[in-house]
Amino acid sequence: MPSALETPRLRLRPRDGRDAEWNLALLAEHPLGREPGSVEEERERLDAQRRRFDEQGFGLYTIELQETGEAVGYCGLVVGRASAAQPELAYELLRAHVDGGYATEAASAVVDAAFDAGFPILWATVATWNAPSFGVLRKLGFTATRRAGGDARSVYVWLRRRAPRRTHRALPSD
Repeated sequence: MPSALETPRLRLRPRDGRDAEWNLALLAEHPLGREPGSVEEERERLDAQRRRFDEQGFGLYTIELQETGEAVGYCGLVVGRASAAQPELAYELLRAHVDGGYATEAASAVVDAAFDAGFPILWATVATWNAPSFGVLRKLGFTATRRAGGDARSVYVWLRRRAPRRTHRALPSD
């Protein structure tokens, strides 16, 4: 996967320790998330995540607004409940930036880059309480394949998409 992606409104770069503060704010908003640690612990966790991105060739990108450079969330590929050969699309936005089309725009760029990189199939799993994500994935061409038991709070729906392509522009590597 490219080290950066760009859309008309967004710039995506691999997440790292620079993202600790806004990511802690995101975790605090999450209804089912893990307990956040300190800023330093979060920096270390995100720096480790960046190293995995470099080792695996894919991972999570920070979504930044082109105009201001403000971070609004993340989007990328993870092994998650899937596999490294057919990874899972993951994304989440700070609440202040939901409903602006950023999730769809960022996820579209990631999906296109993944198919360009040779991934034949991408997965997504969405908890049934997260209805807006079903709309994003439907716009991107994902289709539901099955429901699976989740944790005590929700049921997950598996979705899949096979390649073709949309448009995105990979930025040159640093």
